[in-house]
Amino acid sequence: WTLDPVAGVAEHEATIPEDLAAALRELANEQMVSLTSVLLAAHAKVLAALCGEREVATGYLTAPGGRPLPCRLSTEPASWRALLRNTGRVESQLRAHQDYPVEDLKSELGLTEPSFETVFAPTAGGGDLAEDTVLRVEVTQRGGQTVLRLRYRTEVLDAQCAARIADYHLAALASITADPDAEHEQVSLLSSAELRIQIEELAGPRRALPQRRLHELFEQRARVQPDAVAAVHGARRWSYRELNTRANQLGRALLARGLRREGVVAVVTERNLDWMAAALAVFKAGGVYLPIEPHFPSERIATTLRRARCGLVLTEPGSTGSLDEALKSLPAVERLFVGEAYAEEHGDGDLGVAVGEDQLAYIYFTSGSTGEPKGAMCEHAGLLNHLYAKIDDLRIGEGQVVAQTAPQCFDISLWQLVSALLVGGRTLLIEQEVILDVARFADKIVEGRVGVLQLVPSYLEAVLSYLEQHPRQLPDLRYVSVTGEALKKGLAQRWFAAEPGIKLVNAYGLTETSDDTNHEVMDRVPDTDRIPLGPPVNNVHVYVVDENLSPVPLGAPGMIVFSGICVGRGYVNDPERTAQAYLADPHRKGQRLYRGGDYGRWLPDGKLEFLGRRDNQVKISGFRIEIGEIENALLRVPGVRDGAVVVAERADQSKYLVAFYRARRPLEADVLHGRLGESLPEYMVPTVFHWRDALPLTANSKIDTKTLAALAAELDRKSTRLNSSH
Repeated sequence: WTLDPVAGVAEHEATIPEDLAAALRELANEQMVSLTSVLLAAHAKVLAALCGEREVATGYLTAPGGRPLPCRLSTEPASWRALLRNTGRVESQLRAHQDYPVEDLKSELGLTEPSFETVFAPTAGGGDLAEDTVLRVEVTQRGGQTVLRLRYRTEVLDAQCAARIADYHLAALASITADPDAEHEQVSLLSSAELRIQIEELAGPRRALPQRRLHELFEQRARVQPDAVAAVHGARRWSYRELNTRANQLGRALLARGLRREGVVAVVTERNLDWMAAALAVFKAGGVYLPIEPHFPSERIATTLRRARCGLVLTEPGSTGSLDEALKSLPAVERLFVGEAYAEEHGDGDLGVAVGEDQLAYIYFTSGSTGEPKGAMCEHAGLLNHLYAKIDDLRIGEGQVVAQTAPQCFDISLWQLVSALLVGGRTLLIEQEVILDVARFADKIVEGRVGVLQLVPSYLEAVLSYLEQHPRQLPDLRYVSVTGEALKKGLAQRWFAAEPGIKLVNAYGLTETSDDTNHEVMDRVPDTDRIPLGPPVNNVHVYVVDENLSPVPLGAPGMIVFSGICVGRGYVNDPERTAQAYLADPHRKGQRLYRGGDYGRWLPDGKLEFLGRRDNQVKISGFRIEIGEIENALLRVPGVRDGAVVVAERADQSKYLVAFYRARRPLEADVLHGRLGESLPEYMVPTVFHWRDALPLTANSKIDTKTLAALAAELDRKSTRLNSSH
């Protein structure tokens, strides 16, 4: 944790107040453990908070100048008193084994790392820091006072971080003496000053939003520039006046069919101008927009309509194959064709329906971990805040062209569709057949004068590969936003090598948080190992917390949670899953908090770093492994264009890692193994590497890891049969 990583060693000292020192000695006597055991218990608690693990390992110096002994401590949920007893037992065993060969002791404890990042020294005089040691905590006596002395490497920690770590030790010691029977896992070590930094100062900038809804802001623009082009799709182009007129006609048709406040309207159309008008019409009429792709299976469509309690469907001829089948089981759902609604010749003036900022705007269904889709509900305030985050950070303005590329059911499709309309810009809806042909796609970006483009990493890689082979100018393109899955550093390096003048934006967020909550706007490749997620956007609060929703120390890994205007209302008609994920914010009264499955940490510059999903962490041979870290290493191998790592299981139920990668030609397994072994410990290097000329993608163009896991199992079975036949 430092912005200025200069090699060196520095010290920080913190005196334990005399009253606390006396209380610690009294507690040690009462528990019949040494004072150093109490200090070691506090050290274990601090390490657990800093690394986000309940089992921690540290070096332990039994004598000044000696070699640290391996010390493994558990901070499983229990009282301070239980932690003290466990620590006292571990310390006694260490002292009994202090003459035991260190390497043998490490092997016995299952510690394979070459050295210790941290060392605890009950007495001062530990000498120089070992090469791999980042921090040593010493206990010394001076003038009758007990002093904690921290020696640390300045290329890893700065003075403020060292001071915070010392304060964490003092906070743990104070908590131990205040109530030894308290559950230590419920105790926060953070000072009020650090809490204020995390809750308020790391939040996105405050930005005043217009006191109007998005469709009202569009209506304003239609009055100011009625003849300006609002949207283009193929050979069709609509002015602001025509788009507004069409949306008003559709909105009145919905009201004529009894649409009430927050009534759900499914829009089942292709990505075209009528889709755009339909979405605006739903907002104008005070309804809730529910996008459904017409090519979805009928069972999926029926489940979505039923769960959302949808009573009205806007659709078009040619998009009703699966829908017709779905509606057979839903006789109460009314279907309205867009063309029929236009033909009814409703008035074309603005509807003037009052729509509040806390009113439900849309529902997007996302895949659930149980296999049952979840319908995330978001309100107009969160939607508008997200639109202005895009407008502000991507500099979308009058005359700017925003490309619409994402499928209707993908939440990013909405800002791509309407953000330009709020500021006098233009939306270019790019046909699906063009997207499927990268050469035509590049032509469309140039011909359509696209200034802002958003893609998922796998498609960006395809576009970039084409541009590397067929270099060309992209004169109007200013920002390329990447979202949907982690942006790998290798892809960013290739982008800036090919297009140094076009900014790359790593956009991060969840459907449940009104889409993106963080933007990392880059004009060069960052110095960090991973591409940061960036700071929170306007009016958004993001915390990194433990399982009790308490912020973890700055720089420590934890669960990413979201608070405030961005947090949606919950999952539609799904109170059980809503209660699990949507909570009251314990730090800001009256605010909603959303708890997803992502893990990350704060960086010293106030940006968020993504560490993966909790369900993407696995244990191999007893070691917790983050799949994303291995994938990053794989993508740094020369020649590897894309890759994914999955966990496979042998017949004996032991797990192992399998890597799939895409490259122009297969690479030698020994080369891959060696390159990954340069930056990863042996237990994190995949056992098997499979080359593919293409990796399978989901409907949202993300790498399909479920398909890869099934493929890994099938390839393993084939290999086993082949070996047994020999």
